[in-house]
Amino acid sequence: MALWSGRFEEDAAPVTRAFGASLPVDKALYKQDIAGSRAHAKMLAAQGIIPEEDAEAICAGLDAIEADIDAGSFVFDIADEDIHMAIEAELTRRIGPAGGRLHTGRSRNDQVATDTRLAAKALAKRLMEANLGLRRTLLDAAEAAGDTILPGMTHLQHAQPVLLAHHLLAYAWMLTRDFTRLAAAFDAADASPLGAAALAGTSYPLDRHMTAGLLGFSRVIENSLDAVSDRDFLLDLEYACSVMAVHLSRLAEEIVLWSSQEFGFITLSDAYSTGSSIMPQKKNPDFAELIRGKCGRVVGDLVQLLMTCKGLPLAYNKDMQEDKEGALDAARTLEQCLAVMTGMVGTWTVNADRMRAVMHRGHLAATDVADYLAKRGMPFREAHAVVGHLVLEAEKAGCDISELPFEVFHEASELFGEDIAGALDLDAIVAARTTEGGTAPSAVKEQFKRARARYLVDENAVRLLSPVVEMGSAAEW
Repeated sequence: MALWSGRFEEDAAPVTRAFGASLPVDKALYKQDIAGSRAHAKMLAAQGIIPEEDAEAICAGLDAIEADIDAGSFVFDIADEDIHMAIEAELTRRIGPAGGRLHTGRSRNDQVATDTRLAAKALAKRLMEANLGLRRTLLDAAEAAGDTILPGMTHLQHAQPVLLAHHLLAYAWMLTRDFTRLAAAFDAADASPLGAAALAGTSYPLDRHMTAGLLGFSRVIENSLDAVSDRDFLLDLEYACSVMAVHLSRLAEEIVLWSSQEFGFITLSDAYSTGSSIMPQKKNPDFAELIRGKCGRVVGDLVQLLMTCKGLPLAYNKDMQEDKEGALDAARTLEQCLAVMTGMVGTWTVNADRMRAVMHRGHLAATDVADYLAKRGMPFREAHAVVGHLVLEAEKAGCDISELPFEVFHEASELFGEDIAGALDLDAIVAARTTEGGTAPSAVKEQFKRARARYLVDENAVRLLSPVVEMGSAAEW
């Protein structure tokens, strides 16, 4: 019979028992659940609510159960419905009546909220560490790129030349913002709901601050209704995951393009490529494609939780059982994507000569030619039209604007002098972009210093996070 059997004359139907069970998902939170129970038992004893010897027996029993789950020898029974009852039932079997006192002053509502917040903190921390790993690899790749230039693009068309380092740093800054979102999700989860009981608090003299401290929470949640019904912290975590997955998908798309024969900008390591079962010449960027594909999965997890939370009255509703699977899936998927992307970027070969070879396509110097005229007094819109005509002439001649004879330039405008050659030099064009955040080597050097400094700040921030209960290795998550 279920734990509420006193009220019911008939047991649950087998189909509803299986349908309502969350154990297949929430057993991944066994370490969080055991940690919460230990803290609750110690607090109950400290407050004189249960005998000290019962608390000691409870903690010893929980330690043994955790060791069994860690070792893979614990047998989960779907009849227990969830991880909370699986552990409590086994605890009572092992230590007797003392196990039945563990739930004094506690509801599964605040218990599951506590477990979930502990797990969210652990997941956010893992993702922050993985984020730092990819950022470090991107920064190293940017540093190694030196003064290598490639065609910067808009609309996937050649636009203006940029440093490869500048391009890679753009992704490092995206990941820096992602780190900030993860840190915010960690902070949102870092509040203890334990002691809120079902929804209204309890008449037992619980010390909520004691349990919060034992579990590494920085604060307690002020409102008992909010404590058991809030899942904003999971939305924050899944949103952070979704945005980072989108950023990884964008980088993956560029890897797919850059490693193609048409681009040839990079060569992927064999360890991060696959072949074809029928075409022996193929070397496919499958893992970049898979990262791009998994983005939809992570975003879908966020949408699922948003729809689950929509329209729920206070306080707890069974719908909330659907909160954990998506969060676990999003975090697991993203952590794998970050690991694979880190490996790909860290082992690729940059084909700088190929990047240089395609620079004389797409009239990359056109904007600087227009600026040349504008700096000599011609209104920029008029200069834009003049250079547009030169591009048309180059297209008709089948060459790049930089390859047009000087006579063609002078015929288009008498403002052109022999020094126009400087405005056509791609390295000079790059070097001229010295504004803060620009692509000139001097500007990128300063940007790189700031990116490294911010990385070190974030690396230290992870070390200063409040304590977490790490995810257990024995339960799939």
